[in-house]
Amino acid sequence: MYGAVLPPSGTYAEYAIAPEHALAAAPSSLDLVHAAALPTAVLTAWQPLVRVAGLSAGQRVLVHAAAGGVGHLAVQIAKARGAYVIGTARRDKHDFLRELGADELIDYTTTDFTTVARDIDVVLDPISGEYGPRSLRTLTPDGVLLDVRGTGPDRTETREQAQARGLRYVEFGFTPSGDDLREVTDLVERGALRVIVDQVLPLEDAAKAHELSETGRVKGKIVLTVG
Repeated sequence: MYGAVLPPSGTYAEYAIAPEHALAAAPSSLDLVHAAALPTAVLTAWQPLVRVAGLSAGQRVLVHAAAGGVGHLAVQIAKARGAYVIGTARRDKHDFLRELGADELIDYTTTDFTTVARDIDVVLDPISGEYGPRSLRTLTPDGVLLDVRGTGPDRTETREQAQARGLRYVEFGFTPSGDDLREVTDLVERGALRVIVDQVLPLEDAAKAHELSETGRVKGKIVLTVG
């Protein structure tokens, strides 16, 4: 079984109590490390794209931080649903993202994504901050900006600009769901979704894991192990 829980449960505890409805049978093809890496990140990508935006074939999706823990899963989910996927990432991660199915890539260190991303139906943004107002400029009139950052920068400017332009802006936080994880499991078993683990570190290196994550250079997920 695998699943996700919300604070105050979880964090770095060796054991956590989870309600049955939050759990699902883990993909048989995954070992414990990869199964552990999947639930929180994949629900943060799956639920806004599928449950909120209702992503469908032919739509254009812009995924920021596309090579990150949430982003690399969002790219694959969007492709599995038939979308055209544009990702922002450093150039050294472009080959990695093409292997995952990205159709178009923007090196945000050299190119302002607002100058090339056009007619976007859905933006998935794990960065927030100034990315919010800029992302609004890429949307179609019926588009939606999904901010999945959680806690972080103030979003007042983004909210106000979205309202002024009549655009949908959603600040999203995932909900533990065994039903959604069963759909994810099906994607994994069909080979349509892979979770990439960049590094595996012991629990005592949790601080190092945070430092690595904050560099923005990690491809996929970092996993902490106990014992």
